[in-house]
Amino acid sequence: MKQTATIILAAGKGTRMKSDKPKVIFELAGKPMINRVVQTANKINSDIIAIVVGYKKNQVIDVVPKNKNIKFIEQVQQNGTGHAIIVTQNIFKDFDGDIFILCGDVPLLRYKTLEKIRQQHREKNASCTVLTATMDDALKYGRIIRNAKGDVQRIVEFKDATKVEKEIKEINTGIYCFDAKDLFDALQNIDNNNNQNEYYLTDTLEILNTQHKMVTSVILDDMVEASGVNSKEQLAVLETEFLSRQQHFER
Repeated sequence: MKQTATIILAAGKGTRMKSDKPKVIFELAGKPMINRVVQTANKINSDIIAIVVGYKKNQVIDVVPKNKNIKFIEQVQQNGTGHAIIVTQNIFKDFDGDIFILCGDVPLLRYKTLEKIRQQHREKNASCTVLTATMDDALKYGRIIRNAKGDVQRIVEFKDATKVEKEIKEINTGIYCFDAKDLFDALQNIDNNNNQNEYYLTDTLEILNTQHKMVTSVILDDMVEASGVNSKEQLAVLETEFLSRQQHFER
């Protein structure tokens, strides 16, 4: 049976939190956000959980419960999401299976959603399955570009999107499942030729398509699951949502 691993992105400071504390260790309903994400990774039986740390890394490491499956990798310079995954590649050099990519500041994602992604990913023998959502006001999320067959062709970041692309309602949640080998092969071909001068993980989807690999998607029903925390106000809103539907988010 194929193995499962999870990479959790947790290197950022979170300047809009207006605190010196790393964003991912802020608590939601009495538990650090990062630990809620780790708990979800454990529920899908991750053989490896690789946590990418950066800003005040020791504070993040100290709050995460000790577990032999958890590995911490430092991203010294934050050069984008693609670069954050590249720094983990030594951990996965002998790994054969699927890798989920989750965000340490998205605390309410349900493990059942990840199981749904994994099931489709394996049934379709996909190289990548991305979790998408539709929004009437898609804000500054990356937009999903589909091909004629209806499969995901690429993701365009908001700052790089044309006026027409910004009208698209389907967005990238930043949550993925990749075949490990295909992921790291594709990452060798990304560059930082974009408005942020960063290495985007999203660029791997177009690369996989050019290699005639399958890129598929699961559409999220409840956007709250993929809601990230960028401010204390957003954290308070999510905590209220969690407390009002606690059983839903914990099953």
